[in-house]
Amino acid sequence: MDLIEEFKSYLTTEKKSSANTVSSYVRDLTQFSRYLQVEGVTLLDADAEIIEGYDSWLNSKGKSAATITRSLASLKCFYGWLVNTGRKENNPAQSVKSMKVERKLPQILTNQEVELLLEQPQCVDHKGYRDHAMLELLYATGIRVSELISLDVEHVNLAAGFIRCVSKNKERIIPLYPGAVRALTDYVRNVRPQLAVEGEHALFVNMNGERMSRQGFWKIIKGYQEKAGIKTDITPHTLRHSFAAHLLANGADLRSIQEMLGHSDISSTQIYTQLVNQKLKDVYNKAHPKA
Repeated sequence: MDLIEEFKSYLTTEKKSSANTVSSYVRDLTQFSRYLQVEGVTLLDADAEIIEGYDSWLNSKGKSAATITRSLASLKCFYGWLVNTGRKENNPAQSVKSMKVERKLPQILTNQEVELLLEQPQCVDHKGYRDHAMLELLYATGIRVSELISLDVEHVNLAAGFIRCVSKNKERIIPLYPGAVRALTDYVRNVRPQLAVEGEHALFVNMNGERMSRQGFWKIIKGYQEKAGIKTDITPHTLRHSFAAHLLANGADLRSIQEMLGHSDISSTQIYTQLVNQKLKDVYNKAHPKA
């Protein structure tokens, strides 16, 4: 087994990293390994100078600071593992400084754009009811797309109006607004039983009756964005960001939003304060007669 495959096995079995994290690390290491082959250096022989050269090479290829920083983090983790397993005396990536990443404010949808997006699925067939329930749930709770497709039927309490979201061995309870409860009720009671294959526990299934995939979901939402004519680019976190910013703008406190989003650090949630303040400033500058 080569080093990258062995590292992948370590991340999966011992570190219990998510599939997305493992995929990202392996992709970064594979690209670094190809760079080393051209340089005539092995993964074990790479030093800090080689890694700095690799960062410069990525920069020359037009890669963003965020991408280069993430790649360096992958290398630090990989070489830290080699040190721990006795195959390297020191971590050559540890002394390499990360590029400064400018933290951009997340892009959100306006209230009108959200309403427009939620109106797109037509509840005239199984797909329409399912898609309507998915979008309503995503905006009602602010959960990640990975969490959405991981939900099982047992995680939804329609009578009480909340979902249980389990992520990274942590559980959080998130309430649902009445419209989301109605959409979910229609789907769970009348549509899902006719779609899901026997023994499938997933809340949201594809048209083959199996658990919805992340890629499948984003093809759906991109289709509705195009259909609605929404110019704002919708990314995997757009509805999550919109959920948080709209709650904050309407008086919710940061701690409650932090808990619902599942942020371990309040600083991750505080970015929405900057976003809301910036929006208010833009509105003021556009609307105030003396601005």
